[in-house]
Amino acid sequence: MKTRAAIPGRFHNRTAIVTGGASGIGRAVVEELLQEGASVCFLDSSGTGAALASEWAGRGAGVMFCHGDVSDEAFCRASVDYAASRWGRVDYLVNNAFSFNAKGLDATHADWSRVMDVGPVAYARLAQLVVEPMKLAGGGAIVNVSSISAFIAQPNRWTYNAAKGAVHTLTKCMALDLAPYGIRVNSVSPGWIWTQEVDKAAAGDRRRWEPVWGQFHMLERCGDPVEVAGPILFLLSDDASFITAADLAVDGGYQGLGSEGIGKASKFAGSA
Repeated sequence: MKTRAAIPGRFHNRTAIVTGGASGIGRAVVEELLQEGASVCFLDSSGTGAALASEWAGRGAGVMFCHGDVSDEAFCRASVDYAASRWGRVDYLVNNAFSFNAKGLDATHADWSRVMDVGPVAYARLAQLVVEPMKLAGGGAIVNVSSISAFIAQPNRWTYNAAKGAVHTLTKCMALDLAPYGIRVNSVSPGWIWTQEVDKAAAGDRRRWEPVWGQFHMLERCGDPVEVAGPILFLLSDDASFITAADLAVDGGYQGLGSEGIGKASKFAGSA
């Protein structure tokens, strides 16, 4: 499990909203923001959020949990209002919650509705809701979690990949329209990250399956959630003050890899 060195106080007096904050990448983002002094409101439909909020109490400048589904517009509005009223500002939004509803030829209307409503539609809705509190704070930053799946074809993945592709384009449109308010919008596109979903697919056996899935990446391994959290915090921070409408690949070289893979099986491997 990878770790990163926190930058103490980098987000002092700043407030962030993170969706899907009870597990995986979202959880890592919440933990890292708290370590660097932020106040964090995290949203999740999981029942584990309340226990995590208790565990994190005393870290950062404060943490609160809102239990609900981001496809519910009333829930999103209430969560943003709650965070803004409690801390008097909203500086950052990390749109991370998503439905891993991967269907292809058999996708139903309900499948499409779910992946879009929890994904790009919720991303857009939350961005709309944070504009006013961000304007009051003098500007802000939004990071949308996309995926390598936004850029490639994968078997039986019409719904998920199309929704992630929508996030990629939505990010650019958001960035253009929110720039006049001093709000930057970027995205990250992770490769295979060892989250609960990946661990479930591996039946908990990372030692066996990581070498298999690692072959899709130049670094020959999967990533850890904290390795995505770090780049997200960079994009939120003032160090990225002139970066907007960009996508940062956090994929271990996945997108840059050719069809021959890492080349070990090729007769040309090692040749000039």
